[in-house]
Order: sequence, then C-alpha cells, then structure tokens
Amino acid sequence: MAKQLDFYFDVGSPAAYLAWTQVPKLAQATGATVNYRPFLLGGVFQATGNRSPMEVPAKSRWMDVDLQRHAQRYGVPFRHNPHFPINTLALMRAALGLQMRQPDRLPAFGDAIYRAIWVDGRDMNDPAEVGRVLHEAGFDPQAVLALTQDPEVKDRLKTVTQEAVARGVFGAPTFFVGDQMYWGQDRMDFVRDALST
Repeated sequence: MAKQLDFYFDVGSPAAYLAWTQVPKLAQATGATVNYRPFLLGGVFQATGNRSPMEVPAKSRWMDVDLQRHAQRYGVPFRHNPHFPINTLALMRAALGLQMRQPDRLPAFGDAIYRAIWVDGRDMNDPAEVGRVLHEAGFDPQAVLALTQDPEVKDRLKTVTQEAVARGVFGAPTFFVGDQMYWGQDRMDFVRDALST
C-alpha cells in the first residue's frame, strides 16, 4: 500500500513554493499519495506565537540567500516578491474551495499563484491582479472569488488550520509521513527517506 504524505502549504511562504515544485517528483519517485493541505499560515503563527523569518532582519538576509540556493538546486526560478508580505486569506480559501469542489484544479491553481508570487513578483494583495492571474491560468475569477465567500469553505479553512496546530505545525511547508513531522523545504531528503522505507 502506498504511503501517505500530508503536505501543509500556504502560497505566502517562499519555502512552501520551493517544496510545491518538488512534491510531485517526490511522490512519483516514492509511489506516495500526496494529501495537499491548504492552511492559513497567519492563523498558525497567531496560534503558536511564531512569525515569519522575513520579519527578523538577520534571518531574512540569510533566508534570501538560502532560498536562492535551494531554487538553484531544484532547477526552478525564484525571486523575492517586492510586495511581500502577502495577505493570503482569500488565496488559501480559494485553494481549499477548489480542493473541495474541483480537486483536479488545485495543482493548476497552485502553480499559477506560486508563479505569480515567487517568480513573476506580482502584487497578489491587489484583487484585480489576482483576477488577472486567475484569468491567465484559465480560471473564471468570479467563480473562484465566490468560493472565497462560501461559508463552508471558510469553516473548512479554519478547521484545517486548527488541525495543523493540533498536530504541531508551526510553519510552512510542513510534511507528515505517518506521525512523523518534517518542516521546511530543506528537509525533503528526510521526507523521501520516510516514504521509501
């Protein structure tokens, strides 16, 4: 039976972007089934007392360099978004809403939003820009916007975020293989090992 990989992500995290680009390859190499878990990183920060490394000047400088190193290692484009931080509440509601209503569309949504933020440097705090990105990616922006206002979607995002906190999640990306937790795009070798044994 294939192992299960729970992947908690928020599009506002550059480390989660890097992980997003690698998870499909990881799943293919190990035969694992990926359970994508869109959650609200800001909610986790609030619940755990954590905060973005980008808010700590020395850590932020180091992170910029380290994220570039990982992007080069993974062979993917990356640049720090000039509009960071990004309020991801609507974006994560949209991700979860698509997962609930049209699960096969979640990967395309994630690809488009992650690229807009962490490659193209677009201002995803601007609803009009979000609409343009969605349209360019083949989505109906109005339909996606409607998902962000759906009470069931709103409640589900709160639930998934609370479940993440209960499991010990404090940042993104976070992975679980069984009850073993791994945090960060720089821990994917450990995730691969856990999925391969």
